[in-house]
Amino acid sequence: MSCIRKSPKRSQSEEQAFQEHVRKVAQENGRRLGLEGDPDLQFLLSGGTLVKIRSHSWQKTRFYKLNEDCKTVWHDSRRRFRQSHTFSLDDIDSVRMGRQSEGLNKHTEHSEEDVCFSIIFKGKKKNLDLMATDADQAKKWVNGLEKVMSNLHNLSREKKKEHWLINCMRKADKNQDNKMTLKELKHFLRQINVEVDDSYAAELFKQCDKSNSGTLEDTEIKHFYDLLTMRTEVDQIYGKYAHTEGQISAKDLLNFLLNEQREEATMQDALKLIDKYELDETAKEKKHMTKDGFLRYMNHEEGSILNPKHKGVYQDMNQPLNHYYISSSHNTYLMEDQLKGPSSTEAYIKALMKSCRCVELDCWDGANGEPVIYHGYTLTSKVLFRDVIKAIKEYAFKTSEYPVILSLENHCTVEQQRLMAHHMVSILGDALLTKPLGDKMPANFPSPEALKGRFLIKGKRLNKLDTVFSSNSTVDEDTVSEEDEAAEVKDNGQKAKSKKSKMKLAKELSDVVIYCKSVHFNGFEHAKDNQAFYDMSSLKESKAFGLAQNSGTAFMHHNMDKLSRIYPAGSRTDSSNYSPVPMWNVGCQIVALNFQTPSKEMHINQGRFLPNGFCGYVLKPEFQRDPSSQFDPNTLTNGPWLKRKTFHVMIISGQQLPKINKEKHKSIVDPLVKVEIYGVPDDNASKETHHIDNNGFNPQWNETFQFDIHVPELAMVRFLVEDYDSTSQNDMVGQYCLPLSSVQNGYRHVPLLTKRGDVICSAGIFVHLMLLDA
Repeated sequence: MSCIRKSPKRSQSEEQAFQEHVRKVAQENGRRLGLEGDPDLQFLLSGGTLVKIRSHSWQKTRFYKLNEDCKTVWHDSRRRFRQSHTFSLDDIDSVRMGRQSEGLNKHTEHSEEDVCFSIIFKGKKKNLDLMATDADQAKKWVNGLEKVMSNLHNLSREKKKEHWLINCMRKADKNQDNKMTLKELKHFLRQINVEVDDSYAAELFKQCDKSNSGTLEDTEIKHFYDLLTMRTEVDQIYGKYAHTEGQISAKDLLNFLLNEQREEATMQDALKLIDKYELDETAKEKKHMTKDGFLRYMNHEEGSILNPKHKGVYQDMNQPLNHYYISSSHNTYLMEDQLKGPSSTEAYIKALMKSCRCVELDCWDGANGEPVIYHGYTLTSKVLFRDVIKAIKEYAFKTSEYPVILSLENHCTVEQQRLMAHHMVSILGDALLTKPLGDKMPANFPSPEALKGRFLIKGKRLNKLDTVFSSNSTVDEDTVSEEDEAAEVKDNGQKAKSKKSKMKLAKELSDVVIYCKSVHFNGFEHAKDNQAFYDMSSLKESKAFGLAQNSGTAFMHHNMDKLSRIYPAGSRTDSSNYSPVPMWNVGCQIVALNFQTPSKEMHINQGRFLPNGFCGYVLKPEFQRDPSSQFDPNTLTNGPWLKRKTFHVMIISGQQLPKINKEKHKSIVDPLVKVEIYGVPDDNASKETHHIDNNGFNPQWNETFQFDIHVPELAMVRFLVEDYDSTSQNDMVGQYCLPLSSVQNGYRHVPLLTKRGDVICSAGIFVHLMLLDA
């Protein structure tokens, strides 16, 4: 099987020249990635045959190779009308060695573990399950792909832009002659999302065609690239502070950091930035920063909107567990809707890899005595409880080492409950918490730090927690009230049990419930007087929102002592989400959302947990932890929470905004930017720029907004870029959300994420921000 895509129109000499061109392009891209001559990269570029697996009967041999752009993978296809196909490395979520997907687990043998691997895609695209000829080949594919993906991810914003632009140029060079005609230039401009009239394209072409040859080549293409990538708005900022021989000196840079960026910087900080980002040795010797060095600095994390000090775990992680917001998922097993969609271990893996720290397991009796997980009384598919626990064990602590809560909604008979307990104990091992920390009955929750690497089970318990320290309890099983969530009358008319229904609970399952005992909610006073700190309730969104609206302070005090879990209404059969913000405003910790549904609510959730190392735990503000606090988000009174600020936002420009309709060759984005604030009701606001016609590459808005903020510690800011449409709803181009408390002042680049929360390489907006006392 040939690995080279040949054109029947080329002669042998032309084909040789073409392949030499491909080799040089691959070498150049490898150099940009820092992988020049790397054996893993060379292996991927050479490619090889792999078996693509869809079922026991559908297993086909295909040839795969990394394209010379080092960004896409090519493979042949036997589909009618399509002989080849490519996919981008940017679309890959992860590469897993072994039989780590449901498909490979189901359709291959245990003996084939070492030769199998899976490519997991972002979004809804199906996994690609593959089998290599031997274990060494499988490792080379996995190691090679992971290395190239890692190096692509770690490219600076500037390098990503260069890499993307140059590869767009190569695609526009239809005949691969390293020259660009006027027609190819127009094609290239459309590729990078810029619509220009013929006269402007011709003028730009003429300006660069110094040799008057009718084509651009070598230095002329470089000149064209420089004209295209010129950042006039950054040049203006540089010119304002370049007071030393036309360059920015260390003193000038310190002036910029202190007065424009409002950073607590020293001369040492300025010198470090020059040393880190200035490539011109002459300038570096003078302790100067050139325009290129300045742009390089602005495009790195120091110039990002997110405070670099907040990227890692920076908060106190030794507070009691209930003092934190906890990233939480509802009906985690579902990949799609609540009525007929698939249940999968993959859904748990995706949630855990997004640092979700509380997952839900809806457990029912299954065939052959094995409990299963699915959405009861619906047509959703079933997945084995045992397989889910294995997946959780494997992926729980890959992105965060802080504790994971398994929220059990238990509908099983006693026999299968015992098997549930057995699976958790045997699979999770010592990581499963089976007794309180310490040698005596605690009076409060342990901290996330003390629970690192541990699993906590939330569910029903037969007795009080202090019986763990006595030998009085000998009961094997007993009757408890049905799970609250299951017992509720479903809004969508699904079959439901009586609220007063009872169920038998096995002692083995009861015994693994330690700090998260499920109890019915009978009001804040009842909870305060009759329930222990480890007793926790699950509240449907309508109930919780009513309490937050009418008893905000009482709800907040309840959450100072206990954990609260909030879940979506049963009427959300499409797996839509409620806003988590009002629940965080009253201190609720476990605000469970449908992680599988890309939505504004999930963007806000992702933004809330973006700082503090994206570890799934964020410390609540002091006024939500202080017993003397009288904070109520709905009626703001004077107190430590009231810190009036004015948030000034200037939307300056955008860079490399992606096409929305890629099927339409001439489709160009008409971008506008919305800035949204979410927090206490008095702070909620939204403002937007005008739209720019036909320019997704380098639009400039230069519009200024002002927001009045009352409780900055609870405020979230979301940037939303949309493609304007006068006749229908605007399409989302990209978004980014983060807490206002993690925003850096000054000139900043804002990265953009897709609707599903994945980074859009090289795309972003450039802004000026200032949070000042009102």
